[in-house]
Amino acid sequence: MAHSGSSASGSFVQTLTLTDVATGWTECAPLLFREQRLLGKVMTALRMALPFPLLGFDTDNDSVFMSETIKAWCEEAQVTFTRSRPYRKNDQAHVEQKNRAIVRRMVGYRRYSGITAATELARLYRSMRLFVNFFQPSFKLMEKTRDGARVTKRYHAPLTPFQRVQAHPAVADETKDAPAVQFGRLDPVMLLHDIRRAQVRLAALDDATPSAEASFGAKTDVEQFLEGLRHAWKDGEVRPTSRRKPTPPRGRRRPDLLVAVTPELRTWFDEDRSQAGRNLLSKLQAARPGAYPDGLLRTVQRRLKIWRADVARELVFGTTQGGAQLAVPDALRDTGAFAHQGPLASAVVTSFARQDPPGTVG
Repeated sequence: MAHSGSSASGSFVQTLTLTDVATGWTECAPLLFREQRLLGKVMTALRMALPFPLLGFDTDNDSVFMSETIKAWCEEAQVTFTRSRPYRKNDQAHVEQKNRAIVRRMVGYRRYSGITAATELARLYRSMRLFVNFFQPSFKLMEKTRDGARVTKRYHAPLTPFQRVQAHPAVADETKDAPAVQFGRLDPVMLLHDIRRAQVRLAALDDATPSAEASFGAKTDVEQFLEGLRHAWKDGEVRPTSRRKPTPPRGRRRPDLLVAVTPELRTWFDEDRSQAGRNLLSKLQAARPGAYPDGLLRTVQRRLKIWRADVARELVFGTTQGGAQLAVPDALRDTGAFAHQGPLASAVVTSFARQDPPGTVG
């Protein structure tokens, strides 16, 4: 998992994520740079942290994994090495899901580079692995059936990775004792408190301002931290490593090139309302050569569509877009047909005054 932010150039910290398929146990470690020997040392450290023996190592086709160094490490550690199929990302669905649900959710999408950032990530992962593996339950797929286009999935009851390790028959009983003792000593509130502090330090590194660390000083006391949990949901996102998405701009983004000649275009339109947008643009180009290119055709057509809608509104409802009442022609007013001065009556009488043939819509 690359922590490169919005740019993949330069050097940045990366995260190695290991996920057990059977139990969902997840381990994370920061990598200061992509190098095969460094990866072998990190794998050795993560292997010792696992509560069960490591039997297999399945990776994608990244060059840092597909190397003689990692192959030699697997042979020395007696670990079966396998890889996914090329260009089949879903072969690594278990670890990809953890990358999003754990790493991205805890760390965010900021850019982290240098030894200081890698050290802070290591501190965060030390608390995060305990909180996720011992206290964070998750669903595990039991079966999936397909009936035509309908797919039905059934899941096991949600359990934490620690509970799945304890219930797995392939894990020896003596291996289960150490995680059970460790679980009795853990406090989830203290782990969450440590995670929040590490996130604040990471955010401060990315922002390059000391104000983030100072703002967390009021919550260094555990009692105040507990009190804040009751109303933290009212404040929205509380992870310091997250960033609010920028509000998308609304309205016109570029200047209106036709604003100066809009009255002139409307005059030409009123003279002959059957004209198309291409005709109006051609007149404009003939009047002002070189000032208005063909690329403005769509803009003229949009404006023409608005004007035609105004004309249709006037004919049907007798009002303009602003809601003003239209003046009734004197020739029609004298007929006495406007006893009810409603807009719809005006349109109907106008239609009959034109002597439209039967069945014609006025």
